[in-house]
Amino acid sequence: MLPWRRALRAAGLLRSAAAADSRPGTSRRTRCGPGERPVGRGVALPAGPDLRQFLRGAAAGEPRPEPGPVPGTGKVYLETYGCQMNVNDTEIAWAILQKNGYARTKELDEADVILLVTCSVREKAEQAIWNRLRHLKALKARRQQARLPLRIGILGCMAERLKEEILHREKLVDIVAGPDAYRDLPRLLAVAESGQQAANVLLSLDETYADILPVQTSAGGTTAFVSIMRGCDNMCSYCIVPFTRGRERSRPIASILQEVRMLSDQGVKEVTLLGQNVNSFRDMSEVQFQSAAAPVLSRGFSTVYKAKPGGLRFAHLLDQVSRIDPEMRIRFTSPHPKDFPDEVLQLIQERHNICKQLHLPAQSGSTRVLEAMRRGYTREAYLELVHHVRESIPGVRLSSDFIAGFCGETEEDHQQTLSLLREVCYNVGFLFAYSMRQKTRAYHRLQDDVPADIKKRRLEELITVFREEAARANEALVGQSQLVLVEGPSKRSASELCGRNDGNIKVIFPDAEIEDAAGCKALVRAQPGDYVLVKVTSASSQTLKGVPLCRTSLSRSAACH
Repeated sequence: MLPWRRALRAAGLLRSAAAADSRPGTSRRTRCGPGERPVGRGVALPAGPDLRQFLRGAAAGEPRPEPGPVPGTGKVYLETYGCQMNVNDTEIAWAILQKNGYARTKELDEADVILLVTCSVREKAEQAIWNRLRHLKALKARRQQARLPLRIGILGCMAERLKEEILHREKLVDIVAGPDAYRDLPRLLAVAESGQQAANVLLSLDETYADILPVQTSAGGTTAFVSIMRGCDNMCSYCIVPFTRGRERSRPIASILQEVRMLSDQGVKEVTLLGQNVNSFRDMSEVQFQSAAAPVLSRGFSTVYKAKPGGLRFAHLLDQVSRIDPEMRIRFTSPHPKDFPDEVLQLIQERHNICKQLHLPAQSGSTRVLEAMRRGYTREAYLELVHHVRESIPGVRLSSDFIAGFCGETEEDHQQTLSLLREVCYNVGFLFAYSMRQKTRAYHRLQDDVPADIKKRRLEELITVFREEAARANEALVGQSQLVLVEGPSKRSASELCGRNDGNIKVIFPDAEIEDAAGCKALVRAQPGDYVLVKVTSASSQTLKGVPLCRTSLSRSAACH
C-alpha cells in the first residue's frame, strides 16, 4: 500500500474497497454518472462532499461530523403479508421509523408513506402484492393530482427477490428494502422525498437487529413473538428463504433476555421464540464459548453443511428464557427436525412454562421425495424422532408442514404422505401445493412436472385426512380439563371468550362468572391474560369448546398436575 494511502486509512479518511462495498445500499456493480454515488442497484444520488473537503477539514483540526438520523416527516401506514417473521420485521421497521420522527397511522388515506412487508415463499403470496399495488396505483394518482405526494415502499423477501422488477414496473414503487436493510429506511425515504427511487437489498452476514427493541404492534396483547435468529443454511431444494433472508445468524442471548424481561414487565403471558430454523440457534458473541463442541443431530438426520462448533446453543437459551417469569408460557417456531438433541426435549418436559407442543415439519411422507427436497432424513428417521419425542414428553402435541405435488411426486409418494398423516396424528397442520421459486435448487435441477389439477386434488386429500386425524386427536380431550390462556372475546360471539391451551389449540368457552383458585370468595370474570381451567365438552379438527371451572395461575395448575 502506498504511504499516503496508509496514512489516510489510519486517520479514518479512507476505507478499503471491501469496507466501501459493505455500506448499506452500495454495490460494486452499480455504475454511476459524473457527480453521483451509488445507493442501490441501478439507483444513484447526487454526490456529497468529496475527499478534498474532508482533508481540508482534517488539516484544520476540525472534528469529522458524525452521520445523524434523517428527520422523518409524515405518517406511515404499514401492511404485513406472510409469516410471523414478517410481523416481527414490521415491528422492527416501525421502531426504526418511530425513532427517526415518523408517526404511525392505521388509515390508508391519511398516509404519506405506505410500506408493504412482503412474502416470497409461494407465487400466490407475491401475486397478492402485485394486486395490492394496482389498487395503490389509483390512490397515488389521485394524490398526485391533489399535489399531495404519496411514497410507496416494498420491504422484506419480495423486495429481495424481485428488486429490479418492482422498481421498474410502472414506476409505482419509490423504495425497495430487503430484510437486512431496515436500518436504512430513513435515508431511503429521504431519497424518495426528492423524487428519486431508492433501494437497498444487500444481504448481511451479521445483521440481527439485536439492539432494536421491536415496537409491539398489538399493544396490550397477551402474546408476543421474539426473533432470536435470522436466515437459514439448510438449502432445502424447494425453499427461497436462504436467498431472500440470507445465511443463519443468531442474536446475542443477552439482548433476547432483555426483550423477554421487558415483555414480562408489560404483562405479556406468552412468548414465542422466532426464527427460520429456530433450534439451530448459535450465539457466538461470547468468546469463552466459541470452542464448544457442535451438538449431536437427531438420529438418522444429516445436513448439507459441516457441523458448526462453538457458541451458546438453543438448549441454553430456552433454559434462560424459561427462568424469567414462571407465569409466562414459552413456545418456539419454526424448528427443523434435525435439531432436537435430548437436552432440549428434557428441558421441555421438566419446565412447566415451556409448552408441550412441538412443530415437526415433515414436508412429505416419501423418502424418495424427501431426498429430492434435500431434507436430510428418511421417512423412517422422521417416525423414529416422533416416537422418541412422545416418549420423552408425555402428552406432547405435534404440528407439521406438508407440500403437495413436489417435483416428480408420484401417486405412490402421495399415498405415503397420507399414511404418515394417519400414523402421526397431528393436532395442527400447514398444508400447501408446491409453488416453484426461482433461484432454488429445484428451479435449476428439477422439473415442476405435477399438473396443477393433480396438485389441487392431492392437497385436498391431505387436508381431508389431516382434519380427520386432528378431530380424532382433539376428541380424546373431551371430558378433560385444559389450562387456557385467555386472548379475548370470541370472533363469533361476544358472550364467549377465546384462548389457547398448552398444545396451541383454540378453546372457546362462555364469558361467565367463575371462582378464583387463589381463594378469594368473590366471583370473577376472566380477562385477557388470565389462565382459566376449562372442562372440554366438544371438539372439532381445529377447536375445543368447554365450560370454565376457575381462574388460576400457570404455577398453581402445574403443581396440581
